[in-house]
Amino acid sequence: MSKVLAMILAGGAGTRLEPLTRERAKPAVPFGGRYRIIDFVLSNFANSGVYRMKVLTQYKSDSLNNHLSRAWRMTAFLGHYVEAVPAQMRTGLDWYKGSADAIYQNLNIITDEEPDYIFVFGADHVYRMDTRQMLDFHCAKKAACTVAAIPVPIEQGREFGIIDVGPDGRMRQFLEKPKDPPPMPGNPKMCLASMGNYLFSTDVLVQEVVRDAANEASAHDFGKSIISELYKRAPVYVYDFAQNEVPGQEAKERGYWRDVGNIDVYYQSNMDLVEVDPTFNLYNDRWPIHTQPNNYPPAKFVFADEQNHRVGHAMDTLVAEGCIISGGSVRRSVLSPKVRVNSYSEVEDSLLFENVTIGRRCRIRRAIIDKNVEIPPGMTIGFDPVEDRRRFHVTPGGVVVIPKGMKVT
Repeated sequence: MSKVLAMILAGGAGTRLEPLTRERAKPAVPFGGRYRIIDFVLSNFANSGVYRMKVLTQYKSDSLNNHLSRAWRMTAFLGHYVEAVPAQMRTGLDWYKGSADAIYQNLNIITDEEPDYIFVFGADHVYRMDTRQMLDFHCAKKAACTVAAIPVPIEQGREFGIIDVGPDGRMRQFLEKPKDPPPMPGNPKMCLASMGNYLFSTDVLVQEVVRDAANEASAHDFGKSIISELYKRAPVYVYDFAQNEVPGQEAKERGYWRDVGNIDVYYQSNMDLVEVDPTFNLYNDRWPIHTQPNNYPPAKFVFADEQNHRVGHAMDTLVAEGCIISGGSVRRSVLSPKVRVNSYSEVEDSLLFENVTIGRRCRIRRAIIDKNVEIPPGMTIGFDPVEDRRRFHVTPGGVVVIPKGMKVT
């Protein structure tokens, strides 16, 4: 694995996750109480034995850079690292024009590291994957490029970049959101959708991004510009993610992958975690999700005054360290570190980010409350759609979102 490099694309603006991305990059958005979205792809590589990772950043990257530098310190003595690479404008005065251009503008990294193979993965998906198995597939096929794909119902194929493959797994066609998606081999009810994760032999990647950079009409995007042309002249193979096996993973979790690209999907992906037997299991200690450890005290639940209905409790809820449930009730929610829920308040189906305080006698339902927000006593959120839309951001799915640090009155 010493000749393998991971280049992780974390420079997108993440506009569909507004207002959660108003002050942070999309990969830095919290997930599951104590993680950041980027922790999932980094953990996949670390657990797979890929210890050289470059994270290409761009928009609003301070929070992301801080997280990488504090949480992802690896052993330099053994040549292991996770390093943030800001947009350097080495080829001119332009920001990254697309995912392919991001690699082109950082070709010096490839020259310096001299890897044989390069993973080019996105930073904003939630899943577990043993990337060694994708590398083994790539080498066995003698592929120029391997694209990870996930089976989706054929009626949903219009929403994705769909791949037509031959019986041997070689790509025959790449179709962007086709009206009639071709079925995957052996299963006419499913088709293969690109996950946006690629593995290249180094010389092929360099050649293709240089070629793409010279084309002024190009979108400079891996799917639209690189893959859609490369398969016509070189062996591009498709790795079926549903075949990937991770230690400690139950059968129902195999193939789990979520693109948390908009707030409603992001919200539901978090809420899936509070199920009694969730499809995606955070508690798999054979393939852990790594993140920054916090020196916060344990979560505390106080007051057992049942006579006056002042009981601190949480049910079907993830509660991170440092939280205090002080005489309030929390149901089907995800609480990040240092959340406080005060007496007689009720919180349901909600995501509370770090250092959120819920005042007394509040009623909160189907809400995402970002970091450092204090909800004053007696406030009701999530029960009156008209009032919620007047005061806050409300998603098409009816989730109320309160931005980071907002002064709520």
